Amino acid sequence: MIGHDVIVIGASAGGVEALKYFVSSLPADLPAALFVVLHFPAHGTSVLPAILSRAGKLPAEHAQDGQIFENGRIYVAPPDYHLILKRDHIRLTRGPHENRNRPAVDPLFRTAARIYGRRVVGVVLSGTLDDGTAGLIAIKACGGITMVQDPAESLYAGMPQNAIEHDHVDFVLKAADLAYKVVDLAHTAVTEAKAEDIMADEIDFESDMAELDMQRIEAGGERPGRVSGYMCPECGGMLWEIENGDLLRFRCRVGHAYSEESLVAEQTEALEDAFWVALRALEESAALSHQLAQRAANRGRAQSAVQFAEQARSAEDRAQLIRSVLLKGILHPASTPPRNAEPTVDNIVETGGEQS
Repeated sequence: MIGHDVIVIGASAGGVEALKYFVSSLPADLPAALFVVLHFPAHGTSVLPAILSRAGKLPAEHAQDGQIFENGRIYVAPPDYHLILKRDHIRLTRGPHENRNRPAVDPLFRTAARIYGRRVVGVVLSGTLDDGTAGLIAIKACGGITMVQDPAESLYAGMPQNAIEHDHVDFVLKAADLAYKVVDLAHTAVTEAKAEDIMADEIDFESDMAELDMQRIEAGGERPGRVSGYMCPECGGMLWEIENGDLLRFRCRVGHAYSEESLVAEQTEALEDAFWVALRALEESAALSHQLAQRAANRGRAQSAVQFAEQARSAEDRAQLIRSVLLKGILHPASTPPRNAEPTVDNIVETGGEQS
């Protein structure tokens, strides 16, 4: 009997605590393999496998490229690598960021759905923004089961809540109850089935992009969606709009991918960067104008000194305006977290601290 034996899990801010509750309720003889993506900085040191191994009965480890996976084990995406599932083995790739992250949840969910169809259970836990929503849609299109942590229990409700709003999630449960449901599904027989044709091509295309498949990247117009009027914040290329029901996503020619919320967040980051560059340029312009005004005055060139002094005041006024925008946080709505934002406990455990 083959049950739902491919369990893919995605989390971000608040995800460490949710994962600990989840794995602590799983038995040692679980007839399924678990694959975990947790957002963390590319240059961080992850100790998540050690934390999960201590929290429950299943051994956890960082996934390795080409590794053949086994039931009863937890495989964690290492920093700065997408975790991708192939037939009976794992691939790690440094493909383009998705939703501002690598590893990202959607590539794992999407590739699991493409290969394992009805055998897949997708789980979204605590996190900000909406990584994982498109992946759950792909899992459901391929006949798999979709579940999210109850937003009321989540430290950060963004990822679970967005999945609920954009996808017909099968189960909304607390972390421990999600684990019990996974155990039940792992012992429930399934028959394999492929994705609907209308979704299968899109899943194939986006899965290949995550692996930096050059044939897909160089495919020209042969890509899902339609050309948008927006540019990729990371590489400056044109973005294509992709619609999954009422979920709108964007992907550029080389594969950077964004949900609506992650694109807004990335554009906000880029806008703030531009403001800092403008502030630096204005401060330098004011300083130079003051210097030239002083030199002109010392040499008896009164008119030039006045002109340079006026230029300095003008640059200082504009710099003050930009400084006030930056200090008041106008560019960052309260709902938009900064890049790689994690709660304190997650930062500690993911950088090898003592708390866990």
